[in-house]
Amino acid sequence: MFHHLSFAVTDLTRSAAFYDAVLAPLGYCRVWEDATFVGYGVKTGEDIFALKLRLANAGVPGDGFHVAFAAPSREAVNQFHQASLAHGGTDNGGAGLHPEYGPDYFAAFVIDPDGYRIEAVIIGAPDNPATAP
Repeated sequence: MFHHLSFAVTDLTRSAAFYDAVLAPLGYCRVWEDATFVGYGVKTGEDIFALKLRLANAGVPGDGFHVAFAAPSREAVNQFHQASLAHGGTDNGGAGLHPEYGPDYFAAFVIDPDGYRIEAVIIGAPDNPATAP
């Protein structure tokens, strides 16, 4: 459905360092950049998530809005959470099973340095990869 999603950020260097660290365990990397944009994805030149420098009016959506990134494993979810906290993020619900969303919903919830609510998630039992997305 979506082609890509962009976040407005006030400090592109800080935000890019944060997302370099948190998206790497999920298998995403920088695929495009210039002085005001950094794009992430899996294939060079084709970003699916981007950061856009906005020195003013970089409003962050309020409670109720978040972006969930697909994770390849539970270990990747844990690494995403650890990297988030080590690079200026704030815990927003912990990492682990979240049965309130389903019996095999394994996720980490954090807030990035600009205030965006983000998540890494995998659904499925760890010993049955066929049930994971």
